[in-house]
Amino acid sequence: MDNKVVLFWFRRDLRLEDNAGLAEALQSGYKVLPVFIFDEEILSRLDDKYDRRVDYIHQALAHIREDLATFGSSIKTCFGKPLEVFKKLFTEHDIAAVYCNRDYEPQAIKRDMAIKKLAEEKGAGFYDFKDQVIFEHRDILKADGMPYTIYTPYSNKWKASLTPADYSARKWRTEAFEKLKALPLPGLEAIGFEKTDITFTVPVLNAAIIDSYDQYRDFPAMDHTTHLGIALRFGTISIRKCVAFALEHNQTWLNELIWREFFMQILFHFPKVVTHSFKAKYDHIKWRNNEEEFERWCNGETGYPIVDAGMKQLNATGRMHNRVRMIVASFLCKHLLIDWRWGEAYFAAKLLDYDLSANNGNWQWAAGCGCDAAPYFRVFNPTTQTEKFDKKLEYIKKWNPGFQTDLKPPVVKHEFARERVLAVYKKALEDNN
Repeated sequence: MDNKVVLFWFRRDLRLEDNAGLAEALQSGYKVLPVFIFDEEILSRLDDKYDRRVDYIHQALAHIREDLATFGSSIKTCFGKPLEVFKKLFTEHDIAAVYCNRDYEPQAIKRDMAIKKLAEEKGAGFYDFKDQVIFEHRDILKADGMPYTIYTPYSNKWKASLTPADYSARKWRTEAFEKLKALPLPGLEAIGFEKTDITFTVPVLNAAIIDSYDQYRDFPAMDHTTHLGIALRFGTISIRKCVAFALEHNQTWLNELIWREFFMQILFHFPKVVTHSFKAKYDHIKWRNNEEEFERWCNGETGYPIVDAGMKQLNATGRMHNRVRMIVASFLCKHLLIDWRWGEAYFAAKLLDYDLSANNGNWQWAAGCGCDAAPYFRVFNPTTQTEKFDKKLEYIKKWNPGFQTDLKPPVVKHEFARERVLAVYKKALEDNN
């Protein structure tokens, strides 16, 4: 036992404090060797090597490495295909078990099953834990044992099921880390990426923002949102900490955290949504998929100032205000009749806080084809949305400053687009009832 270690495999949980799987590993009775793998299979799919998300992960790892040094330990950072990396780790260390936190995406589940199988072949344990959610896929079910597909009853059951134990921080022991000199952290260039302009900072919960979140969250010029999307995506903040804070400060923000879990369990129970509409008959919509118009949307050149401002903000920063995300997504699907999957893929490439379940769920919501979607006949009018949420044009002026001098003719007229999309959707639904 003296030579045996357990590995704690960091993934979407890049923090030491209040980390469920890490806390369990540290209670195992063995010394804990922290490990992170830059997954070659995932990284190879990222075409833009100036990717702020990879840089964010890299900086978060550097922060973990510094913290571990204060406990006389370090983190082993690897680059490669996870299964191949683990085969090598098993030759380098006498491993009693692998500990990690559960992931719920289809490819991640497949990856973890392969690592579990390898561990068992090597006579080691494989233990995974709930950490990135309060309630996972089988915790909140209907009376008949089936998953919820409508948000409101899911949310009601979620809140009724919540106890303080669900959001209490997980206690951890620092003395159980393997004693190690600082292990090297490969540079970004070594894994094929470039340094970007993003700076990792330890996430904080800002009461001044969250207390009035419900009043100001829809006004993009105010920027009155938490900016915690990327922190929740990569686990640099604990969901338990966020929920505890939301319960004390703002129910509307709590509802947003519950939406996150709702979409995660939809993805788990209905993995077909990755490539197909949740409502199958919507897969028969005759999309126009005009490539030139898609390019104009991507570049923020639609002639609708708020749509263009949103896309320019996304392209420049990797962020986009949530209200504007709804406007630009509706515009692509409804005004241009371009397949929601095109927009979803573009957001996946650009968003700092890209998360498969939320991105997929929200795009299907905008297109009207999701599990709890806006009805197909709801077509956001960009002009009306501007009047309601950016009346003084402050957001538009910031991100689309040339909108008055370099005004491009609208790619399509709103009224024409609305009538066209209603006719196309109606025909597809009637023909496939």
